Order: sequence, then C-alpha cells, then structure tokens
Amino acid sequence: MPQIGEQRVSYAPTSVSDMAAASFDVGVAPLEGGARLAVATLVEGRAADAVVHEAAHVAADARLAVPAARVVWQDARVVVPLLLDAGVRLERVRDLRLVHRILAQARGMEAEERWSRPMRVEAEGLFSLAPEAEPVEALAQQLALQEAAIGEDAGLRMLAAAESMGGVLAVELSRQGLPFDRARHDALLVEALGERPPGGGRPRRMEALATQVREALAAPRLNPDSPQEVLKALKRAGVDVGSTSRWELAEHEHPAVEPLIEYKHLARLHTANGWSWAQRWARTDERGRTRLAIEYVPGGVVTGRWATEGSGAMQIARQIRGAIAAEPGMRLVVADAAQLEPRALAAIARDEALADAGRGTDLYRGLVDRGVVESRQQAKIGMLGALYGGTTGESAVVLPRLARAYPRAMGVVEAAARAGERRERVRTWLGRTSPLPPRWRDDERGIRQARAWGRFTRNFVVQGTAAEWALAWMAGVRRAIRDVEGAALVCFLHDEVIVQAPEAQADAVAESVREAAAEAGRLLFGGFPIDFPVQTAIVGDWGQAKD
Repeated sequence: MPQIGEQRVSYAPTSVSDMAAASFDVGVAPLEGGARLAVATLVEGRAADAVVHEAAHVAADARLAVPAARVVWQDARVVVPLLLDAGVRLERVRDLRLVHRILAQARGMEAEERWSRPMRVEAEGLFSLAPEAEPVEALAQQLALQEAAIGEDAGLRMLAAAESMGGVLAVELSRQGLPFDRARHDALLVEALGERPPGGGRPRRMEALATQVREALAAPRLNPDSPQEVLKALKRAGVDVGSTSRWELAEHEHPAVEPLIEYKHLARLHTANGWSWAQRWARTDERGRTRLAIEYVPGGVVTGRWATEGSGAMQIARQIRGAIAAEPGMRLVVADAAQLEPRALAAIARDEALADAGRGTDLYRGLVDRGVVESRQQAKIGMLGALYGGTTGESAVVLPRLARAYPRAMGVVEAAARAGERRERVRTWLGRTSPLPPRWRDDERGIRQARAWGRFTRNFVVQGTAAEWALAWMAGVRRAIRDVEGAALVCFLHDEVIVQAPEAQADAVAESVREAAAEAGRLLFGGFPIDFPVQTAIVGDWGQAKD
C-alpha cells in the first residue's frame, strides 16, 4: 500500500543526504509547451534552487529520486506524462488543481480559475497554454495556502494525498488503454445486432425489429429512433404513454411493445459501443497492441467518483465485454468490491451490527440470515432505498426494518438528508464537502427542491466515502504490482478494477488485489471491524468474469 499520508515541510534540505532523511516538496512546472521542465524545492511559499531541464532528462534531478520527496504540480494531465516518459518514479505527490477544488468547498478557499480549470492536452502530447502553466513560484505559493487550509485535519490531508495519487493513476490508466480485440468485438456485435450492412444503415436484426414495430403500429414510414414519431404512432394505436421508456412501455399490452423495447436495447448498444465507436476509440500503439483509449477524469463527479471523457468506457455494455481481452501470455485479473457503499456506510456510522452482517459473506445475504428481511433482493432494494432516498414500493416496506436493525447506519443517511433539506453542507469520511444548493422559495415547489437536495446529500456522504476507499485501493494495487514485469492496471469502474498480468503471476496479483482492499479499509477506518471483500476472477476476457 503506498504511503498516502503526508507531512508538512518546514525547511529546505541542502544536500542529497539531507533530502534522504527528510520529507520535502519538489515543484515541477512545464515550460515551452512541455519541452522543458522547471524543478524547484518548495519551502513555505517560496521556490528555491530552481533548475530547468530538458523534459526527457528531468530524471537527472536528484531531488526527484528521493523517496521522501513529494512531487508537486499544477495539473497531472500535463506534467505526469512528461515525468513518466523520463523515467521518474512517482510515490508521494500533490496535484494542486485537484486539491484546490476540494478545499474550495471544504475550507472556502477562493476558487481561482487558474487552479480549478484543467489545461488542455493536444493530440501530439504537448499542452495548450490556455490557461497558462503556472511557474514554480506560483506552485510554492498555492501549496503553502493549501497546507494552511488543511492544517491539522488528518482526514483532509489523507484525501489530498489520495486525490493527487488518483491524478497519477488516471494518467497511467489512460496511457495504458484497455486491451481490445477488434475481431471479437465485431463477432459479438454481429451476434447481438446482425450483420452490418456494407453501405451503413441499421444492422439486420435491428432492421427486422423496426419492421415489426412499423407493422404493429400501421406506420410504414416510422423512424423508430425518433421518440416523437414513436410516441405519436403509439397514441394513434391506442397506447397512451408519456414517454418511450422501457418501464412505461412494459405496462401496456400491444404487439408493438415487445419489439420496440428490444429495438431500443439494441440501438443503445449500436450507438454506444458499436462499429463506429470502435473505429474511433480503438487504436494500435507503437508496440502493435490494440488498446481502447480511455480518458479518465478523477473527481469528475461531485462526490469524488471518477468519470471518463470521449469513449464512455465506464459504461461498456456487457454484451461486448468479451472484446476486452488479454494479450498473448497474459490474463485479466478482474476484481469487484462487493456491496461497497453499504459497507462504507457501516464504517462511517461505526455500526458494528451492519458490519457484522457482511463479515465473511455477502452483506445482503447476511441481512436475510439475521432475519431482517426475507430475501436477498429485498435486502438490496431496501439498502438502495436507504442510500438513494427511495420511499415507495418495496423500499418503503423494508426501510423501517433496516432502521430498527441498524439505527446507527440509518441515522447517518437520515441526518445527511435532513442537513441537505436545510441547505447545510455534508462531508465524506475524509472531508470532501458537498456544495451549497441554490436557494429555494418557501412554497410547494421549494419543498420538492429541498427534498431532492436531501436525497443528494444522503447519498453524497456514502458514495463519496466509497470513492475515497476506491482511491486507496487502487493506490495499493499500483504499489503491489509495480515490480511485477508486464503487470498493469488497465481499467477502473467505481468499485471494480482490471489488472492485466503475465499468466504465471496472475494468482499472486489477484491475492495482492485482495490484500490491497483490506489495507485500504484499515487505512481509512482504522481498527473498526469492517470487511471489504473483493471477488476476483482470472480470465482471458472481461466477458468471462461472472457477476
């Protein structure tokens, strides 16, 4: 597990031997579009001993090789690729842009655009100076402001370190890409959608379904991809619906409903992960490997969850996951953290009864075994209702049972919801803080807005804490596989990671992934007895990993 705790620096080492014995900060700022890098020791708001290096030779700066050094930059997307290309090993880091964004909410730091807005990275690998890269002197000043804002808050300090390492991980994952088999992707699409017409248009199976819908609605010119046209045709046929959502359509009996639902399902696959998608995002690298390009955005969601830009790789359809395939001599270690958010809630609340329900077993099954609910599905629905504010249907039946069995855990989410309704901020376990909502009026519409914001804050606390655990987990996996030749993190999806590893080391890597999950729990929650079990599968392709 990487060390993601940090110590504040109060002096500048004067020699390599001093540096080896002390924790200190080294700022790195790009010059001339990234062709050169300025490196300086950052001390109490000042930049000392600045040296300019050609980017390819920056590893020659001895300060960057000292294990105790914390490397500081404005934006990981710009600086980290240059450091990795030069062979710099990154362990302790501070991403000023990512941490500034956290502190603007948590500590009221002035949200300056230059520290909030990411720099653009151009296709050729250089970056656009809009906004302009800040010099090392500005890095020193911003770091000092951040250190003062964090102060003695150990949680925020850990979050700053974890978020910054997340910036490194995002760059490394994006550079790796996801191993992709074009031929398998094509075969899976043909199986699901039918043959791709040579001149474009709808695949065979989709066109057959479109024909069924047109015939059932007596609308020979109907475009099934147009919700407006479909709604009009449905109403003319006596199907009174307000939208073309699957759930609303399924409530009606009509010959058009079943083929229309199936058509919409296949159309989503065709649009999101079809042939055009693969043509745009699957690329062959300099080593002849085909990789799916993924641009990760750390903290892209307000809760701290990650997002992606471009390829939509966080929503890859299950039908084509078989195209994510290990390369020759390699295996994919697919690891999924089971019931992550309910476990995070138990840890936040220090609810030992809920933690015990998931110890060594599926947490939802544990609720059944303890007589709280009748079925695993009921447990899942009830817990999701607690986390996301569900108050109707089966959720409404189960929630009172959960409240009686686990009052501490249910009290945490209820308190977060009430705080949101009062326009108050809430915090995750480490200290990420929710934004303030817009003001609402004291009328019926305002009451609805307040309740909606309460549902947001209810989930913010838990989802954000789960995201913090995931950062610590990924950092641990990164450290554990660092010296396994050929092994690399290639995918992250909220509570799931994929590592590609040499076949001979796959079992050991899987064990390291599980150990990193346990260590992440201890790092965040100390001695509280909570399990974070990780289900691992060693497979040839992602599609072989069972849910």
